[in-house]
Parts: sequence; C-alpha cells; structure tokens
Amino acid sequence: MGQGMTDPVDIQQELERFSLRSVLSVPAPTEQAFAVFSGALTDWWVKEYTWSGPEHLAELGMEPRAGGMLYEIGPYGFRSDWGRVLTWDPPRRLVFTWQIGADRVPVPDPARASEVEALFHPDGPARARVEVEHRHFDRHGEAAEGYRQALTAGWHELLSRYAMTVTRHAD
Repeated sequence: MGQGMTDPVDIQQELERFSLRSVLSVPAPTEQAFAVFSGALTDWWVKEYTWSGPEHLAELGMEPRAGGMLYEIGPYGFRSDWGRVLTWDPPRRLVFTWQIGADRVPVPDPARASEVEALFHPDGPARARVEVEHRHFDRHGEAAEGYRQALTAGWHELLSRYAMTVTRHAD
C-alpha cells in the first residue's frame, strides 16, 4: 500500500504492520547521498524530534563504524544516545538500532529496539535512489502499531528535509 506525495520531494511509502519503507531519489551520487544521511544529521534532522529541542540542541551525530553510536549533544555538553550502528558499508548500506520508545523514553536494551536500514543505489549519472526501512516496530510492545503510524509522517518530514539538504550540498 504506497502513498504518493504531491510535495516537491516525491517520497513513496509502503506500510506493513510492523515496518515502514520509504523510497526517494536525490540529486547526488550515492557517495554524497550516504555522506549527508550519515554525517550531516544536524543539517536535516527535525530539531523538535530531539530531547534537547531546537533551542538547546548542539549536535546530532553518528559514529562512522559498526558499533558506533547515534547521539545527540544538548545543553552543557549533555549527550544522549539514540541507537547503535549495526552495519556501516559506505556508500551502499547503513543499519542502526532505533532505541527511542513510543513514549520518547530511551530503550537501553537493543533487543527491544526497532531498526532502520538505509540503502543507496545509483539512479543515473548524478542521482541516488535512497530506500529507508524502519522495521521491527513489534519490539516496542503494545504501542508498536501506533508508533509505526506516527513515524510514517515523521519519516516523511525527515526525508523531505534530507532531500533538500542533499540538494543544497550538491549546489
């Protein structure tokens, strides 16, 4: 069940009970698309989707290696980890845990966390097709289906901002 969007960034989304798959095309080679996705989170992530909030967020980051952390740096250098990189294979594939519960509380046990996989495929000479699958929502317990529904809109917003950031980096 896909949903075509009418905004300038065409993001196709397919839903299953415990997963969401989003696909878009960006005007950059796969190397650059991967670099912006993994290395420029502060430029494209919605600041309101952080614990620090837009006024206090200092940095969002991803340690570029398997076992590395996804993290947020807030006021006074406070660091909060969001997840762990499971697969680091630039510029093709990135997999990380999503250790944020439906109630926005950290999920310390990775076995209870959902997972995000991002794939980057060439889509012409200077374009990349980006596929992002957020899966295993069932690991979030009773809130799983509602959480997946909420993150459907959330990922659309995030990926729209990501595509605009890739375009700015390509200029």
